[in-house]
Amino acid sequence: MKAKIHKRAIELGFDLCRIAPAAKPVHAAEFSRWLDANRHGDMAYLKRTSEKRTDPQLVLADAKSIIALGVSYATQEPQGQPKEKTPAGAVARYATFRDYHDVIGANLKKLADYTIELGGSQTRSLGYVDTGPILERDVAQRSGLGFIGKHTNLISRQFGNWIFLAEIITTLDLEPDVAEINRCGSCTKCLSACPTNAFVAPFELDARRCISYLTIELKGSIPVELRPAIGNRIFGCDDCLEVCPWNRFAREGRMMREYRLPDFRKPNLVELLNLDAAGFKKRFSGTPIIRAKRRGLLRNVAVALGNSGDAASLPALEKATSDVEPLVAEHAAWAIQQIEARRK
Repeated sequence: MKAKIHKRAIELGFDLCRIAPAAKPVHAAEFSRWLDANRHGDMAYLKRTSEKRTDPQLVLADAKSIIALGVSYATQEPQGQPKEKTPAGAVARYATFRDYHDVIGANLKKLADYTIELGGSQTRSLGYVDTGPILERDVAQRSGLGFIGKHTNLISRQFGNWIFLAEIITTLDLEPDVAEINRCGSCTKCLSACPTNAFVAPFELDARRCISYLTIELKGSIPVELRPAIGNRIFGCDDCLEVCPWNRFAREGRMMREYRLPDFRKPNLVELLNLDAAGFKKRFSGTPIIRAKRRGLLRNVAVALGNSGDAASLPALEKATSDVEPLVAEHAAWAIQQIEARRK
């Protein structure tokens, strides 16, 4: 049965498929301490679902196994690109594809249905793509899919750290695979690469300082002292991922290949700042960037323009100071101050 599930997973386009027991997460205590230290910031849902995240039986009664799945989103980035004439934003690599929840989710449902077909009508299986109350990196490491690096992301020996994770928690009793061990060694490149010093220690991230959190999860104003370090990043940050030596083994996956959106990689910041609600929805519907909502993305764009020092963006920023969203207006005003200060 396990071999059949693995074969079907590969047929559906998953790059990795391993099995973990539906047991209490190895990192349950560390997760609880992380929450108690408020390092999750405004992500209240993590605390609200913490009991389920540390007990698979609360997610699915009588669960026996968790099928851990990986999908590569590694890409070959063009080298030696000409310098942009207008300020361009930086978008995390995973967001340069159609929404992975939709793409992977459709195939995950097929695989979950297949497990029920194999086990019989009494079998219950639930699939999640970064949406369920599961400590998925813990599950992935226990299954042997990869190991959690010092940057707290999962690293695969076959695909580096450019991988999406998904899981199927099931009542099927499948033989677990051998857990992976940490293979970071003495390397600390990821810790040194962080622009905002978000790592408290190896394997410990303070999300409140992480650029991915600040540009996506944070719904309010970005702390003024952290804005300069954001640079031109407008949705997420790949700095700690980019420098991982294991990426030398990364290769393009099959499932996401046709859903790439290359024009999202370096979008024109002034064009984005001029988007109204309808324009934002039209451009980003069906992509991860829609999660930030218009006010969040334009907030980030204003910060990036302020950091660029580009005086040609001042008219667009002036207009944005009257935006219907106070969050956008406030950050636009800050950006103008930054640009004006550099001109003196």
